[in-house]
Amino acid sequence: MIEEGSKRGKAMVEKRQLFMEMRAQNFDVIRLSTYRTACKLRFVQKRCNLHLVDVWNMIEAFRDNGLNTLDHTAEINVSRLETILSSIYYQLNKRLPTTHQINVEQSIGLLLNFMVATYDSEGHGKLTVFSMKSMLATMCGGKIVDKLRYVFSQISDSSGVMVFAKFDQFLREVLKLPTAVFEGPSFGYTEHSVRTCFPQQKKILLNTFLDVLMADPPPQCLVWLPLMHRLANVENVFHPVECSYCRSESMMGFRYRCQQCHGYQLCQSCFWRGHANGPHSNQHQMKEHSSWKSPAKKLSHAISKSLGCVPIGEPPHPVFPEQAERPQDQPHTIVLESPSRLDEEHRLIARYAARLAAEAGNSTVSDPTQCPPTDLSFNFDANKQQRQLIAELENKNRSLREILQEIQRLRLEHEQASQPTPEKAQHNPTLLAELRLLRHRKDELERRMSALQESRRELMVQLEGLMRLLKVGEDEEQKQAAQTGGSPHSSPSHGAGCSMPMPIRSTSAGSTPTHTPQDCLAGVGGDVLEAFAQGVPRNLRNDLLVAADSITNTMSSLVKELHSVDDAAEEEESHMRNGGGRDAE
Repeated sequence: MIEEGSKRGKAMVEKRQLFMEMRAQNFDVIRLSTYRTACKLRFVQKRCNLHLVDVWNMIEAFRDNGLNTLDHTAEINVSRLETILSSIYYQLNKRLPTTHQINVEQSIGLLLNFMVATYDSEGHGKLTVFSMKSMLATMCGGKIVDKLRYVFSQISDSSGVMVFAKFDQFLREVLKLPTAVFEGPSFGYTEHSVRTCFPQQKKILLNTFLDVLMADPPPQCLVWLPLMHRLANVENVFHPVECSYCRSESMMGFRYRCQQCHGYQLCQSCFWRGHANGPHSNQHQMKEHSSWKSPAKKLSHAISKSLGCVPIGEPPHPVFPEQAERPQDQPHTIVLESPSRLDEEHRLIARYAARLAAEAGNSTVSDPTQCPPTDLSFNFDANKQQRQLIAELENKNRSLREILQEIQRLRLEHEQASQPTPEKAQHNPTLLAELRLLRHRKDELERRMSALQESRRELMVQLEGLMRLLKVGEDEEQKQAAQTGGSPHSSPSHGAGCSMPMPIRSTSAGSTPTHTPQDCLAGVGGDVLEAFAQGVPRNLRNDLLVAADSITNTMSSLVKELHSVDDAAEEEESHMRNGGGRDAE
């Protein structure tokens, strides 16, 4: 009992933790209930790491845990639900790289308590299979069209027609999600929810179902569902535009442009909170943008649309065959991951069927067990509607390839025509004269740099020779000082005009002058002679290093000037190539 009470207490803490974190995001300041609901559910989805689980992985998890064999009204206890969630998250970690592993235990605890709080408000400790499937299929990651296809497979009969009672049950379950995040007054279930989606009681097939739920706008009770998916798609979209209210120089997420105020744009934060300034009003119609297109991209898109490369009025979803779809969590279900693969898969299937037929016709069958089965679980020959769709797509692809080839040909002709020829360049003597002048200056600077490099090498050779002479002089002074008994480190002082303090030599050493390096400096000019001009040698090493640094700086400035000349020459050449030829013409 004590252990059970501690578990219940821990569950309550985890339940409160998720809702406290959601309240800390301050989503309630969003004035529009649709955006407010979508933001809250998106937060729950990311906090529980459900956005990392694709809908097809979720369907596979349902099948692996035997949920496909259970009736929708069957109940499962919390312990089995925790086992199912554990398998989902552990399989997720196997698919993720090691650097992006999630905390499985924390994710299980947060999601388990959210599901219990949403679908077991009375505390029975049990959830129906349909409740769990509806919630996980709605809140997981993936495309909305794939989710709705799975939902339709759960609420349709064997002939592929939607059962209104099952759709009503789906609305009951899925609309508990907005209620769980305190948006029940706006999107709670009502008895008229089904009528708002399908006002006319008629035969609803898959394509009709997708048309209604993916329309713009969708049914009012489910308007938050496609918005939640659009939020996921624009979270990292960058708009290099300044917000007209908060003056932020960039926008992330949605961008809203006023249809009445010219150039007035708001970031999603300001629009959601109802901010407005200047002549703009919240009553003005705003257009939502989920991407940024530069003027160049807009022009190319307009040209492509005019050429027929971009279809106008694309349908919100691909058109699927009207025959009944098998429930997509059943074993051996064939799942088409994307509509763009329909034509390729059908061609492969037709090719394989033709090969089987050829092999069957060429072989003589003597054993009845070797005959190919006539009742295959999968129909290799596509139906008439699918073949028509394939033929239509192939014609469109062929037309598109021809248009792209024509565009490429025109681009090559334009590039060839825009390139200047030597005959065209000769007609512009001004550009040629400037180019020759720049090249002459470049050669002159290169010669100067070579001369400076040679001077620097000579200076370093002189420096090494002078250092050797100074070393010999110091050795001789030490020898004489040792003979006379004077200090080996003393040196003569010949006046007070020396700029550097020198040690004073002792008077007891006599007046015999020592050998100085000046005796060997014949023919050396510049800073070397200046260093011995006052009769007392300065720190020759420092002087020579300063001179070397000065030469180095001069060479650096010379190199920079040479590079600037190179850049100018290249610009002149480029100008001559791009515009010179045309000007000459």
